[in-house]
Amino acid sequence: MMRGMYSAISGLRNHQIMLDVTANDLANVNTVGFKASRTSFRDSLAQLQRSGASATTGNAGAKSAQIGLGVQLGSIDNIMTNGAFQSTGSPYDVAITGNGWFRVSNTDPDATTGAFPTPSTLEYTRAGNFTLNDQGELATQDGWRVVGRKADTTTGVLDSPAVDIRIKVPDGATDVSIAPNGAVTYTPSGGGSREFAGYLSLGSFPNEAGLDRVSANRWQATASSGAVVADTPGNAGLGQTVGGELEMSNVDLATEFTNMITAQRGFEASSRVLSTCDEMLQTLVNLKH
Repeated sequence: MMRGMYSAISGLRNHQIMLDVTANDLANVNTVGFKASRTSFRDSLAQLQRSGASATTGNAGAKSAQIGLGVQLGSIDNIMTNGAFQSTGSPYDVAITGNGWFRVSNTDPDATTGAFPTPSTLEYTRAGNFTLNDQGELATQDGWRVVGRKADTTTGVLDSPAVDIRIKVPDGATDVSIAPNGAVTYTPSGGGSREFAGYLSLGSFPNEAGLDRVSANRWQATASSGAVVADTPGNAGLGQTVGGELEMSNVDLATEFTNMITAQRGFEASSRVLSTCDEMLQTLVNLKH
C-alpha cells in the first residue's frame, strides 16, 4: 500500500513538470524564433516479487512478477522545426529558410578592423529582429553583436581565409538590404555605387536539439550538440536569409492545449491514487476500534 503512495507522488511530481513545460511553451507563443519543448516519461525501478523460471518436464515455466515503483522524467526535448514567417518590412529584420543559426557575440571586436578575437564568446539565435547600436553595428535587441564575415566593400568577394567581423553600417547610409546569401549592402552617404558591409554568418550543429537555452532567445553549444560549422548562408548545407521577415514561434496551440489536458488528467489520477491509499491506511488504523 505504501508503495502505491510513493508511486502516486512520483506521478504528481512529474506531471507537474509536464505542465510547467507546457505553460512555458504557451507563454512564448508569440516569442520571435522560439522553439517549443516536449516532455517524455520513463518507468522507474521495479521490485521483483518472483523470478522467472525456464520450462521443465511437465512444466511450461513461469514469468517474473514485478511491481513498478513509479515514474521518472525521461527527457525534455527541444522541437527544432521552423516557425512561420511574418513580414515586417524592416531592413534589419531577417529570417532563415532552412538550417542554421545566427551567430552573436558580446566580445568586443577590434576597434580598427572590426574583427572578433579568437576565442570569442559565441551564442546562437533564430530571432532575427536585429537593430543598429550607437556605433552603427548590427546587434540583437539586448546588445549582442551579430557576427558576420569580412568581404571587399566594393566587389563583395569574401576574404580567404574567413574572418569573423562585426557588421557595421556607416553613418548616413541608406537603402540597407540583406540578400539571400547574407550580403549586407547599403548606399553610402551622398549616393554612389552600393557597398558591402559584410556577410551574415550562420552556424549549424550535428545535433541542434542538444543546444542549451540561455536567455533572450539565445542558445549555446554543448557536448551534446557537437561542434559548430560556420559559413555564409547557402553554403555548407545552411539555409538562406530573407530580409524584412521574422521567424515566429513554432509553438502549436492545439498540441499544447492537448498536452495541458493530458498533464491535468495524469495529475488528477495520481491524486486519486493518493487519496485511495490514505483511505486504506485510515481503515487499517481504525481496525482496533
